[in-house]
Amino acid sequence: MGVSLVDTFSEFKAGKNIDRPTMVRVLEDVFRTLIKKKYGSDENFDVIVNTQKGDLELWRVREIVPDGEVLDDRSQISVSEALSIDEDYEIGEECYEQLFLEHFGRRAIMAARQTLISRIMELEKDEIFKKYSERVGDVVLGEVHQILKREILIIDDVTGNELILPRSEMIRGDYLRKGDMIRGVVKKVEMKNNNPVIIMSRTDSTFLEKLLTQEVPEIEDGLITIQKIVRLPGERAKVAVESYDERIDPVGACVGMKGSRIHGIVRELRNENIDIINWTSNENLFIQRALTPARVTNIELNKDEARASVYLEPDQVSLAIGKGGTNIKLASKLTGYEIDVYRNTSQHELEDVDLDEFSDEIEAWVIAEFKRIGCDTARSVLELSVEELVRRTDLEDVTIQNVQTLLASEFEE
Repeated sequence: MGVSLVDTFSEFKAGKNIDRPTMVRVLEDVFRTLIKKKYGSDENFDVIVNTQKGDLELWRVREIVPDGEVLDDRSQISVSEALSIDEDYEIGEECYEQLFLEHFGRRAIMAARQTLISRIMELEKDEIFKKYSERVGDVVLGEVHQILKREILIIDDVTGNELILPRSEMIRGDYLRKGDMIRGVVKKVEMKNNNPVIIMSRTDSTFLEKLLTQEVPEIEDGLITIQKIVRLPGERAKVAVESYDERIDPVGACVGMKGSRIHGIVRELRNENIDIINWTSNENLFIQRALTPARVTNIELNKDEARASVYLEPDQVSLAIGKGGTNIKLASKLTGYEIDVYRNTSQHELEDVDLDEFSDEIEAWVIAEFKRIGCDTARSVLELSVEELVRRTDLEDVTIQNVQTLLASEFEE
């Protein structure tokens, strides 16, 4: 029974990374609980666990007193009883009596075994929680184990532990099948119903940061620093980088020869467009760089309201805004400024009218939607087709047609 109990522990300990002191402590606790149930106390007992040999010894220690003078049989033993254990004992000495597990009964031993298994499971959960809490922000590689409605269960390729990839943390374009290998970062670790839950993410900005660090040695070595990352996962990302060595071009180093370094990351992120830009403390210049690939003519800053009025040539407006407004949205997040895009007005466009002038006839949210894509004047709305405006805004074609009819009538008059 004793060997079986220790074997049980060794069997469970094998893949759990439980250190030896902890192993000894758990075994001692289990056996002391066994002793307390039988004898009412464990004060005069020694539990010796030999983890290398896989055995244990239980000893009961009591003071030897003359026959008839035993006041507490937990701490004292009569000399005649002591001599039956070892004939060399004398009064006043300590009597060591070895106990064997079979003395406790089969039922008590089975209960102890279950307690032992339970304690080991708790230790394993604590160890997993601790280990992954220290790995928050690290990239992990895992195999798709099960596909559920709201999440994907991933098996860590290194540890074999289960990770959870919620649908909300997946990139648009992630179509996974059982057995696929997938990478992500450990986003957070939490305990639910006394079980560690490891959340994995592919949409977190840290994932892109770690991928860049893996691909660009200069970032790993600290020669280039990633100052800020903003993402619309699966669509577009902007990364501001800075070099502390004037001889190193941070943008060129991150992109690599003919895009060799960035291409692998783009593929991993399902063709997410990644703009690498030079960080600068010059706010005007930083906003200009953030609006890449558009060429900015002029910028007016309102620092109190954190707003930037950006002026561009007509053919650059759509580039600055980007598909679905992604470029200007990310540029605003990166710079911390709310960016308003305006067209440079040429001589023939002087007879234009600001959309706000039509606030009595056009609802404010409709005007705001046009301005969001850079159409802040009547002519800028009329220059685009209904189909193009439907594609770039959240407006219906009937609404756009009515607005264009209203605006056109203004110039006819």
